[in-house]
Amino acid sequence: MREALVLCLLALSTLLSAGASATPQADVAGEHAIAISHLALDAKAFAPEQIKLTIYLPPGYAEEAAHGRRYPVLYANDGQDMEAVGLTQTLSSLYAKQAIEPVIVVAIDMLADRASGYGLSDRARRRSVVGGSRIGLIGSRAYEYSEWVATQLVPYVDAHYRTQATPRGRTALGWSLGGLNAFNLGWQYPEVFGQVAAFSPSFWLAADRSSAEAVEDTRLAQAMLAHSTPRQGLRFWFAIGAREETNDRNGNGIIDAVEDLEDLVQGFRAPDGTQRPGLRDLGYRVDMDYAAHPSCSDDVAFYLLPDGEHNQATWKRVLPVFLGWAYGADGR
Repeated sequence: MREALVLCLLALSTLLSAGASATPQADVAGEHAIAISHLALDAKAFAPEQIKLTIYLPPGYAEEAAHGRRYPVLYANDGQDMEAVGLTQTLSSLYAKQAIEPVIVVAIDMLADRASGYGLSDRARRRSVVGGSRIGLIGSRAYEYSEWVATQLVPYVDAHYRTQATPRGRTALGWSLGGLNAFNLGWQYPEVFGQVAAFSPSFWLAADRSSAEAVEDTRLAQAMLAHSTPRQGLRFWFAIGAREETNDRNGNGIIDAVEDLEDLVQGFRAPDGTQRPGLRDLGYRVDMDYAAHPSCSDDVAFYLLPDGEHNQATWKRVLPVFLGWAYGADGR
């Protein structure tokens, strides 16, 4: 079944014009080139570090200025990975085939301390929701980072580019910890982002790592849903690889990376026997096999790559599938 994709008002706040520097460049030659420019913006919470961005403008952007055409925007974490995941080449190929509608991509380079910024936050309490890992604490500055993206970066982009300045026109993308944060951006700021895409998201992050059962019971993203109400209009596209790891903490034959995502989408029974809700329980329409029937009619798409691993090579393969879901010209 092929259905038309409906591309999923933030008032402008203080812009970041002070301290912003730009280096425009055309990295792709040709009349229909993707125009690429590099920026560095101030963010008070992270001073003196500036946050580096790369802006990818679609072919025809300049030519369409006279007509006032506006474009959806894809905000992508881990912007430094865009070459490794083949963003420019993938976009060029899809544009050449007229497979997707044109989109502005804002790729945000990771902070110097990646693990501090990429995580979950509690917007109502203005704090980060921190979890533990083998490498230390994760997300200790996630609130500051997410707040900056949603309330300062987005208005800056809307003010300087011809964007579709509505939630339906904005998507948050990320992989691994960046995928965890992309989910956070959508869930905490639904009036800003209308779509979320998370490749290999780190939904294993937990408050208590003292035992396998403790991890299962205190996973932070799943707990966030358990204490939330649905975000009207928010859509999700998740991708996971069946070969991301070998860990299986509860011994049920499903690797943790896959099960953590399944539990967030479908809900799960906790070690104490209580049922914990997932997106499906909150009323979202779920497609657990997007690979078999790539429709855009559901609220949540689950894409399993049987030979997918936790690396950039896999995310490069997943990227065009996601772009087709988010911006497909033929509704697929």
